[in-house]
Amino acid sequence: MQVKQTEIPDVIAIEPQIFGDERGFFYESYNEKALLEKAGIAEHFVQDNHSRSAKNILRGLHYQIQQPQGKLVRVVVGAVFDVAVDLRKSSKSFGQWVGIDLTAENKRQLWIPPGFAHGFVVLSEYAEFLYKTTNYYAPQYERTLMWNDPDLAIAWPIETEPVLSAKDKAGILFRDAEVYA
Repeated sequence: MQVKQTEIPDVIAIEPQIFGDERGFFYESYNEKALLEKAGIAEHFVQDNHSRSAKNILRGLHYQIQQPQGKLVRVVVGAVFDVAVDLRKSSKSFGQWVGIDLTAENKRQLWIPPGFAHGFVVLSEYAEFLYKTTNYYAPQYERTLMWNDPDLAIAWPIETEPVLSAKDKAGILFRDAEVYA
């Protein structure tokens, strides 16, 4: 496994060692000891989630103001552009975002610690997205930032308006959002 820092040091890209030949491939998608030793991730994961979305669907930017979730995310089918926005007011990177391509081919994972909003847009015909969380889903604490907030200026790699859920259409501006201390 290789660990790569992103522009926001707490958000970490993880590239697994892949063993492949004409029969297919094998890699460890999760190894608690390796994550601790190589990436410093000591979090306990309590829930696994799996979603499937079609091209141009944008999910996010979601976070839980209480019971914040750290997420270890990856794509097993297709491709997405994945985004994390720092909502930790005490952080040097408060209000900044980082984006990375996650694909079935690159098998890259992204660690997004608690205190971030998270979202992704599907770039392929469809994508299957898997993620582990450090806390349980708590809809009463869920919040959504506007995906196209001009203050965040996220450079989504899309040419048309994305397909959004009603919840995501109702996202609020970053400047009006509840944030972490």
